[in-house]
Amino acid sequence: MKLKASIVLIAVATLTACVSNPPPRLPPPQAQPQGVEGAWVDPNGIVSTFQGGTFNTRSTDSNTLLASGTYVSLSPTLVEISMTSLVRNTQSRVNCALVSQSQLNCTQDSGAQFSLTRRS
Repeated sequence: MKLKASIVLIAVATLTACVSNPPPRLPPPQAQPQGVEGAWVDPNGIVSTFQGGTFNTRSTDSNTLLASGTYVSLSPTLVEISMTSLVRNTQSRVNCALVSQSQLNCTQDSGAQFSLTRRS
């Protein structure tokens, strides 16, 4: 009888340990950025932000607004920006191709090309 009681106690203790120590929860996966939404930086450290159809570029040292405008997604990987440069007082269009989730290759209507890297 003592042997049965010991086996039962061991079984209960084992089950209690399983129930009282649930496996650790993993944090929810972070959503991958969609399209161009978010902050991007050029090789000179100038930050461009795409948010809800609005585009702006600011200097990193003084956070001065350098350019602003709007953008339209033409496809999941192609974006057209209509912007005004506050530095040059000019308007231009820029076409950008999202070549990866972290790189945006852009061509201004003047033909000048530049790349932006997603800021983490």
